[in-house]
This record gives sequence, C-alpha cells and structure tokens, in this order.
Amino acid sequence: MMIKTLLKGALAGAALTISAGAAMAEYPEKPVNFIVPWPPGDLEDVLTRMIADDFQAEYGVAAAVVNKPGGGGGPFPGAIEVANAPADGYTIGSFVIGVPVLGHQIDIPPLAPAKFDPLGIFLTYPFVIAASADAPYGTMAELAEHAKSNDVALGHFGDVLTPTQVTKAFAVNAGFSWGSDAAFDALDCNTLASGDADVINTTLQLILPCLDKVKVLVSITDERIPLIPDAPTIGELDSSLNIALWNGLFVTKDTPQDVRDKIIAVAQKTMMSDRAQKVATETGALVYWQNADDSAARVAADIETVARIGELLQ
Repeated sequence: MMIKTLLKGALAGAALTISAGAAMAEYPEKPVNFIVPWPPGDLEDVLTRMIADDFQAEYGVAAAVVNKPGGGGGPFPGAIEVANAPADGYTIGSFVIGVPVLGHQIDIPPLAPAKFDPLGIFLTYPFVIAASADAPYGTMAELAEHAKSNDVALGHFGDVLTPTQVTKAFAVNAGFSWGSDAAFDALDCNTLASGDADVINTTLQLILPCLDKVKVLVSITDERIPLIPDAPTIGELDSSLNIALWNGLFVTKDTPQDVRDKIIAVAQKTMMSDRAQKVATETGALVYWQNADDSAARVAADIETVARIGELLQ
C-alpha cells in the first residue's frame, strides 16, 4: 500500500512538472504569421517582411508574411483572421489606419467591439496633392481661389482612402468644390501630362521621376516629407484634418505583455535599420517606430478626425 501511495505521488508530481513546463514554454516556440490584408509589393508588405525576417533570425522560429487581400473599406478578411486567432502572439496583424479606426465601426461583427491593441505604428505613406508645374496655382490657398471660378479635376485612388477623404474635406473647409473627381488605378507623371486630371492625390514615390515637372502643394502626412521639405503638411494648413495614412503592428487585446515586448523589440530595431531607412529615402515614406501608448492615442485621435471628416462630407 505504501509503495502504491508513493508511486501515485511521484506520478502526480511528474505530471505537475510537465504541465508547468508546458505552461511556461517560452514564446515563440512555433511559427509566427504576420497578416497583411493587402496584396504583396507595397510599402507595408516590404517593411513587414523585413520584420518577419528579423524575427526569425532573432528567435530561431519560422516567421512569414501572409497576404490576405480584401476591400479597402472592408470586410478586411486578414483582420478578421487576426481577430479570431488565439491571443498568443502567433498571429500578428500589420494594419493600415482603416482597420483599427473604422473596422469596428462598420458592420463587420468579428471586429466589433474593438479587438486589437497596437504594438506600434511604423510607416506613414507619402501621400501628396500635386499639380503640373505650369498650373496657375502653387499652394493650396491659390488652388482654392482658382477652383472657386474654374473647374479643377481631381484624380485619386478611391473615395474610401483616408487621403481622398482629407482632400475632399479640405475643399469643403476652404470653400470650393472640385469640378470633377475620378478614381484611377495609377496616378503618376503621365496622369498630369495627359490632362486626365488637373490635381492628383497620389504617393510621392509615383511622381519622383518627374518631380521637377510638378508642384507638390501639400503632403497628407503628420510630418513633412524630407524629400520635399518645403511642402507643408495638411495639418499645418487645417488642423482639423491632421491625419495620415499609416501602418502598424496589432495583436488581439488579451495577448500577454511579455509576448508583445518580444515582437516590439524586433520591430523597433528593424525600423531603425539601414535597409528600412533606405526605403524611406527612396520613396519619401516616413519610416519610424511609435510606441504602443502613443500609437493607441493616435488611433483614438484619428477616430475623432475621421468622424469629423465624415460629417463634413455628408
């Protein structure tokens, strides 16, 4: 009887030890996926792949970027996958502003209420408003005056994008209307040269080849773009529209802090690396690391700004 009792005790102790060891397994111990809800190739994809490569090198587990394209205004299938994943840090979202700012406010039940916390924001897309060098206006104020008595055609990438919303809201606040507007698949030097649009809302990288033949009137960023330091930000011209199209890393709300810290450590180092900063130099993008608390405050402020823009455009 004594032997059986001792044996049972030993087995129970071993089971507890194994269980505790499993519970204390150090993150990460299996492959990690970074979900990008857009097709491959754009800035957020390029930079997130750098983070994944560095994560794999740092922790010795496979790390991959998984592209899950969806509509620009929803339903964000990639974000839904992150929302439905366990809060263990093995499924990380690389999201543009629309996911955390709008995703839980429109009719997407898996994203409501808000499911995500930011680990950090690391990219601001270099959106600008530009015109041909021979346009009869060189500033947004001059454009506003010109457009009050002349039709000015605006080209953009789609109404749902934050930069397009900002551009249209600026017109409302400045007291003019666009003569017409249309979405284009490409907005580059040829768009202006051909006369398809008088003013374009595009990214700086697409007009860099003809920068000497265009006027950049304003950047839709929250800091000036180093490649065009004389162009003011939209917030400098209208503080009520101080918003930008950005991208950051997000995890579900119950993800443990120690797990978050390990992801952050790698991502922050990646963004400060020479190869990430080279992307900034070559494209005009702003590449940095904004910490979790400041990113959360930014999301909250952007929710208010988006609501204000929505009211203006109704």
